[in-house]
Amino acid sequence: MSTYHLTNLLAPHSVALVGGSPRPGSVGQVVLRNILEAKFAGKLGVVNPHHREIAGVATVRSLADLPFVPELLVITAPVAAIPGIIEEAGQLGVAGALMISAGLGAGDGALAEKVEAVARRYGMRLIGPQSIGVMMPNAKLNASFAAHMPRPGNLALISQSGAIAAGMVGWAAQRSVGFSGIVSIGDQLDVDIADLLDYFALDGKTRAILLYIESIQDARKFMSAARGAARIKPVMVVKSGRLLSGVVDAATHTGALAGSDAVYDAAFRRAGVLRVSDLRELFDCAETLGRISSPAGKRLAVLTNGDGIGILAIDRLNQLGGTPAVISPEAHAKLDAVLPHSWSGAGPVNIVGDANAERYVAALEILLADPGNDAILVMNVETAIASAEDIAGAVTRVVKTYVDAHRGFAKPVLAVWVGAAPKILAMLSASGIPNYPTGGDAVRGFMHLVQHRELVDALAQVPPAMPESFVPDIDAARAIVAGALRDDRRWLDPVEVRELLQAYEIPMIATFIAGDVEEAVRHAATILADGATVVLKIMSRDIVHKSDVGGVVLNLTTVEAVRLAATNILARARELNPGARISGVIVQPMMVRPKARELILGFTDDPIFGTVVVFGRGGTAVEIINDKALALPPLDLPLARDLVGRTRVSRLLNGYRDVPPVQPDAVPLALVRLAQMAADLPEIRELDINPLLVDEHGVLALDARVVIGAVPRKFSGKGPANFAVRPYPSQWQRTIELKDGWRIFIRPIRPEDEPGIHEFLAHVTDEDRRLRFFAPMKHFTHEFIARLTQLDYARAMAFVAFDAVTHELVGVVRLHSDSLYANGEYAVLLRSDLKGRGLGWSLMQMIIEYARSEGLTHVSGEVLRENTTMLAMCRGLGFDVKSNPNERDVCNVTLKLDSAPVME
Repeated sequence: MSTYHLTNLLAPHSVALVGGSPRPGSVGQVVLRNILEAKFAGKLGVVNPHHREIAGVATVRSLADLPFVPELLVITAPVAAIPGIIEEAGQLGVAGALMISAGLGAGDGALAEKVEAVARRYGMRLIGPQSIGVMMPNAKLNASFAAHMPRPGNLALISQSGAIAAGMVGWAAQRSVGFSGIVSIGDQLDVDIADLLDYFALDGKTRAILLYIESIQDARKFMSAARGAARIKPVMVVKSGRLLSGVVDAATHTGALAGSDAVYDAAFRRAGVLRVSDLRELFDCAETLGRISSPAGKRLAVLTNGDGIGILAIDRLNQLGGTPAVISPEAHAKLDAVLPHSWSGAGPVNIVGDANAERYVAALEILLADPGNDAILVMNVETAIASAEDIAGAVTRVVKTYVDAHRGFAKPVLAVWVGAAPKILAMLSASGIPNYPTGGDAVRGFMHLVQHRELVDALAQVPPAMPESFVPDIDAARAIVAGALRDDRRWLDPVEVRELLQAYEIPMIATFIAGDVEEAVRHAATILADGATVVLKIMSRDIVHKSDVGGVVLNLTTVEAVRLAATNILARARELNPGARISGVIVQPMMVRPKARELILGFTDDPIFGTVVVFGRGGTAVEIINDKALALPPLDLPLARDLVGRTRVSRLLNGYRDVPPVQPDAVPLALVRLAQMAADLPEIRELDINPLLVDEHGVLALDARVVIGAVPRKFSGKGPANFAVRPYPSQWQRTIELKDGWRIFIRPIRPEDEPGIHEFLAHVTDEDRRLRFFAPMKHFTHEFIARLTQLDYARAMAFVAFDAVTHELVGVVRLHSDSLYANGEYAVLLRSDLKGRGLGWSLMQMIIEYARSEGLTHVSGEVLRENTTMLAMCRGLGFDVKSNPNERDVCNVTLKLDSAPVME
């Protein structure tokens, strides 16, 4: 697993520092001081051959001289010594190393390559190099050269910048915010963002995860880990480099629209990660998500003692897409009974400037009980009449009583005490109430909660490998692309483009190719005879945008007009682009749909995230208007609808004045089909339909361009080579019949299986749970089951087995690959009352077959020695069974897949 040995690095029982130094101001001296001042409770050793002791700690000359084998090795030694240090550590059995030293370099022959190879040989994990270090307050470990040690808390920070990590510690100290862990990942030679997301997602002390990202190395691994973590707890990210240029020399409008930062936006959205614009917003987001849970909706009630600040908060709420709560009639009557006649009578609930603590309490209790809101913002401006501190104290007591009575279902309560003394803010923070300097900041914090809930809801969507009602002519499409590749062409010609779109049920206007003027005239004559007028377009693979050279002429009504226009188009193109290869002209009928909307649809290939689908407002000014939205495929209808809804042009699709609405779902269906085309034909590097007309009759492509080319495999594992998110693997659904005639339906697990898993576990005995989980598991949390059921199928797979008649869930088998995608660790569990009928054997066969198809080299697991049934099954399947050298009660079982028996 990608979390392999990470507990040893982030919660070690023993640490050795190699490179500790007595020299003031040196990294070795600061790191040792921080470790000592944090009061690390485990064993500590310092390796330095030049000093007998440093800072009161006796040193040794080498790792081998230590009286223990450290779990974590912290390296501040010169980089030239690191390969040898890692070699010695690997031989001793050290679990991993934190490399604070910088300068290992990259590329063939660099020290980094040597260090990575040595660590991999011994199974060591590496953090860094060029890391500021690791700070784990709950483990009392500060192996860093940061200026301060954060207090214990429930936020985890993973940062590609050491300076950002250090700055977060300073901010947190001012706001009484603590951390479960801070990791500066440096150059990510081994442990990367995805590995740490996996780790903190499963960490019970972490409530939310903060990310500072500059770039992503393995997009599929990141997407899988981020989606898995975001399903369990909030994940927030700041990504630097928003204004850096993204796409160079894009061949199509689609490619030009898909800038790199816009692609990161789409990726974060698909991953369920909440992106914020800067560090201040990240701090505010942490303030909110680190203290309270997301609300059920986006209706916010505002309770205030001043109209002005309340109205400003409501204005900001409307701007950000929230909904001002409407007071229910019952709550309104109760407020009338306890408030003076001069109260506002509506939202924001202004209880007047002389409001004291008792009035705040009465109004807040009514609003907390009101079903007309999803969260409450309490605001206060101190007056000489009532004590702001007394009011804050009363509010905190009400909130605590309410939360205790509604544990797990309490509405969020946020606070703004304008100009409050630090003592008041500390009181609110200590009570778990997120507080902000202004109403705008508080509303933004509330909307972070709303957006997180919406993202998590979207994560439950598992796009199928193929929309059920859609059967494209894949063979015809592949033949078109293969033929063009054989001809060593980069572009499909217009007729091929039309045939390609038709293969995926996307209609395109009739299109003809004319190599010269007279051929254009002949095609035009046919169109004119049918009663239509004619459109001519220049045909050249070197002229990307036809209208830029006057290469489009519309509404030609006679043969003579066509002849003259074709002559002029060809002459003008040759004059303006002397080096362009001009193949002739495209001839099409003029399509007149006066109330149709012009859109752009397409996909392009991003160097990091692979295929990206683009939708927006089309036409010749598409880049100038820049009304577009991006999404990572695969898509289904809900995801495609969301993509359309994120653009301004979507408002025009609903109809206005005398313009009727467009055909329902015509555009989302076209997007789904394009996404499927991208999955089936990764050789299509860019596709651009511009314009796509849409009205009440449906969609019609008027012009399209397709760029093709060989596709290097971007991502490890199976699935579309160009997709960072793998589709639901429906090809692994099957029905089997066991020897006693028991029919079982098996398929990959889905998020909606969570209730079935809970019911299934109720039929597993305590003893079988202990044998499976190595502990007497009594209760399974939502987070635990969500981690099992909500997979991305990129690094993990779980098959669920159902009785084909009763549809009850009767067994689960799971496989999770390591970070190198070489070894998969399995686990299997059956209903206790249904064991002994061959189901476990069949599930193991299926997961082995899956592992082999994915290209894994080994399947392994850990089995308690007393679990003789499982060990016998492993031996029967060809596993090698050996005693675990570190745990006498555990056996390691390993199956080398190239020697595994073929399963029938």
